[in-house]
Amino acid sequence: MISRSTIDRVFESARVEEVIGEFVQLKKAGSNFKGLSPFVDEKSPSFMVSPVKQIWKDFSTGKGGNAVSFLMEHEHYTYPEALRWLAKKYNIEIEETEQTSEEKAQMNERESMFLVSKFAKDYFHETMLNTNKGKAIGLSYFKERGFTNDTIKTFELGYCLDEWDGFTNAALAKGYGLKYLASTGLTIVKENKQFDRFKGRVMFPIHSMSGRILGFGGRILTADKKAAKYLNSPESDIYHKSKILYGLYQAKKEIAKQDNCYLVEGYTDVISFHQSGVENVVASSGTALTSDQIRLVNRLTKNITVLFDGDAAGVRASIRGIDLILEQGLNVKVVQFPDGEDPDSFAKAHSTTELKEYLEDKAQDFINFKVSLLLQDSNNDPIKKAGVIRDIVTSISKIPDGIKREVYVQECARIMDISERVLFSELAQLLKKDIQEKNKIAKKQQFSQQDPNEPPPEYFLEQEQAQMGVVKGKVAIEKIDQLSILEKEIIRILLLFGNEEADFIEDIENIDEDGRVTITHKKYSNLVSAEIYVQLQEDEIEFTNTVFQNIYVEIIHHLNQFQKLDLDALINHEDKIIATTVTSILMDEEKHQLSNWESKNIYVTSALELLPKLVNDAVFNLRRVLIGKKIDELVKQSTEDVQIDLETIKNYTGLKMKLFRKLNRVV
Repeated sequence: MISRSTIDRVFESARVEEVIGEFVQLKKAGSNFKGLSPFVDEKSPSFMVSPVKQIWKDFSTGKGGNAVSFLMEHEHYTYPEALRWLAKKYNIEIEETEQTSEEKAQMNERESMFLVSKFAKDYFHETMLNTNKGKAIGLSYFKERGFTNDTIKTFELGYCLDEWDGFTNAALAKGYGLKYLASTGLTIVKENKQFDRFKGRVMFPIHSMSGRILGFGGRILTADKKAAKYLNSPESDIYHKSKILYGLYQAKKEIAKQDNCYLVEGYTDVISFHQSGVENVVASSGTALTSDQIRLVNRLTKNITVLFDGDAAGVRASIRGIDLILEQGLNVKVVQFPDGEDPDSFAKAHSTTELKEYLEDKAQDFINFKVSLLLQDSNNDPIKKAGVIRDIVTSISKIPDGIKREVYVQECARIMDISERVLFSELAQLLKKDIQEKNKIAKKQQFSQQDPNEPPPEYFLEQEQAQMGVVKGKVAIEKIDQLSILEKEIIRILLLFGNEEADFIEDIENIDEDGRVTITHKKYSNLVSAEIYVQLQEDEIEFTNTVFQNIYVEIIHHLNQFQKLDLDALINHEDKIIATTVTSILMDEEKHQLSNWESKNIYVTSALELLPKLVNDAVFNLRRVLIGKKIDELVKQSTEDVQIDLETIKNYTGLKMKLFRKLNRVV
């Protein structure tokens, strides 16, 4: 178990913008940073990071928190795993305390699978470097491919001995359960037998974006025609082939730096490019490109350059992925290598300078590439040429940006010698058809069962409509929870301005001998948090929302203990609901920066200028609603047998009228 002192050092050292910057491309937005959501597919930034507050929020999903919570959400780390990752990043030595048997028992299956996978990676790597067979077979193969020791270490390459159960026995001897060896696919279990899936293969560990081992690719070294040349780990709770890009862990920083990602097919293509000095390269690992894989790149850059082998048949099979990339709103360029060459062989045969020059000189826009490729098959046949044009326009229709679509239509008209009017007409039909298809899918999804932990974007829209009293054109059944909204406003003021001092005015009623009432105003200074506490305490008000009540209790505890509010303690609170709610409220203040209002000459008045009014309005409104509810309750309690307490209702109504006057509201 990680010691408290280590946890404190991690939180003191970790910078949320640096941590998230390793996974999301962030751009400066005032005092904050913004970027595309790493949790959903989107075209406009809704993800905000505050370096000052050391928190983040994704406005698309409502998720938010600190550096630790980001790793837990994005990488599915447990709390201890996130701390270890941060400790490693900031070179903090971890102090451990002995785990209890109960704590050990709490390790879930995913954690166990990650531990087994890490052991396997270390075992295969050490076997290759430190055993005779490993060096003679595995290491010699990689050396023959031209890979250096540094490259082998960077990609943590390894070798699985050509023995039926050498790895499995080693793992069992170290205490790893057969259940997890089987669930990760490292060991195949049949009846009473178990054997190594990757026996006799050189190993390519597959990393997550943060460096965790998700699975493996293994290449056979014998000429066995019955065995697959490459074998991947089977799908599991931690390994999903369609959601992973090989080499992304090693390439992510360079992709963001170069603002471009080279996309290849195989493991060795990535490794050879990396060794040649072109490090912003990833591979789809032999699978057809998927939307999930493209989204991984989209977090780091808007530019993808697809590298094709010289094999024309392979190009035609892979070119379908370009439409997927366009659909995600990315810019696509294409480079094709000479006949008989692939990225691996070309990188080995040329110097770093030659390789970089070739990639730069031969990169062409996707439309030019696709036209030249498809026209080769048309042989000047008008019917086939019409098919080519339709294919090109279909690709253009995938682009979400209207201006880009128009530019590409103009370019296509020029290259294909056809009128823009015809192309725009075809494009309009395709776009209309696409909208109709999406509407059909959306309607089907409305009736499909949703994961309660991951509400769809429509959910948030419906919530907003419900608060406005409308759902799909009808009056909402549920009324707005006014109390919860007002309670949230008080918590918001406490979090943002609790430690600020402001000048308040107290109204003092004076009654003379004739019964005339005069009001004098007394000015005084007070902390905002203390002022709110005193006003709520006068009426013995408690929050009806449990979460807000818990946060309020924590804030009052800070005031009593330290005479000020400790925001960091709330942001990093052990109660995840408290931490998430506090983060969400704090980041809501920064949301306007996503729209860049200043560039549109829209300026927001500083709340500090209006603090006394802000505090009083929040408290008075809460009192007003509570009094209104009390009056309603008294009226409802009245029956034929129980007479209405008119005097009490009159007194409450009088109080309510006073509050209306203080709020300057017309009744």
